[in-house]
Amino acid sequence: MKPPRPASRPPSRPGSGDLGEQSATDAAAARLSPARRALAVAASVTIAVLVPLLGTGLVVDESYEIRLPGDGATALLRAVLLAALCVHVGELAGVRLARRVAGASAGLPRSWAVRAAWAGVAAAVGQLLLVAGSGSPVAGLSGPALVEAYATRPGLLALLEANAFLLAVLCAASRRPGWAAVPLAAIVFGEALRAHPEPYTPEIGTALTLVHLTATTLWTGGLLHVLRTRWRWRHDAAAGREVLTRYARPAALLFAAITATGVCSTLRRLPLAEVFTSGYGRVLLAKLVLVLIVSGLALVARGRLRREAAVPGAATRPARAELVALAAVVLVSAVLTAVPLPPAPL
Repeated sequence: MKPPRPASRPPSRPGSGDLGEQSATDAAAARLSPARRALAVAASVTIAVLVPLLGTGLVVDESYEIRLPGDGATALLRAVLLAALCVHVGELAGVRLARRVAGASAGLPRSWAVRAAWAGVAAAVGQLLLVAGSGSPVAGLSGPALVEAYATRPGLLALLEANAFLLAVLCAASRRPGWAAVPLAAIVFGEALRAHPEPYTPEIGTALTLVHLTATTLWTGGLLHVLRTRWRWRHDAAAGREVLTRYARPAALLFAAITATGVCSTLRRLPLAEVFTSGYGRVLLAKLVLVLIVSGLALVARGRLRREAAVPGAATRPARAELVALAAVVLVSAVLTAVPLPPAPL
């Protein structure tokens, strides 16, 4: 008598949306062991530190320009400040998008707002010390130097931004985290004032930078929070697809605003003859190439998003690549703020 065969599991249907996305997500997570994940994080942090810290010196030395005091530390602190701003602003926008998705089975991802705001406080205080110490944070710790820094435009803006980030910490930790939008808006305005100290038509440059920075923080930070939300909702394919769709609609307008304001600011501040010969021009060209890469990845992600009903999770990989490219744009933008400006066109 033959022994009975063991009962086999019924084959999974390829058309099941939720199970398909769940298996794909679990397989992707299984490929990254804890050691590999830690190595990837360490490599990413190292690159994020070295690019602004060493990038300014490499660019300026190649063009034989005079380096600004503490330019590497300034670029690094500005990268931290911009990243903190993107994370906090993007979370506020992403939460509003996610709450409009009806029927989501899981909650929202853990908030990063408080940590991001504290990082912004540290970056703003570090910039204040650099201003007080003329490029040396150690020299900036002395009392008289700090008092003198408060009387300068960069020092005053750094102090105001540090206080605004501290207020954002209190708002994020309270029962009304949405109130943090007020101090964050003040920080964006302060950054716009800092970036355009020219005596002629500064209001035009300030307005362009205000729109440019607002759109950049919403695009980058919003995509980060949306991808975190999709991972949190990875067992609900329909909800994850809808939250990315809701993000993709205004993202096209944000890209148009970034492009228009970036072109206008470049034409105002950079002579065409200095595009390839100055360090500022070369960094700006690198940023332009990265923006083109981001736009291409965004188009690929939007195209795959339309096919997610048949192929769950199809838009996740290009969207993640888009986020990595946007992070590179933020790093290059930080380097751009620490590179000396060429003479303004007449």
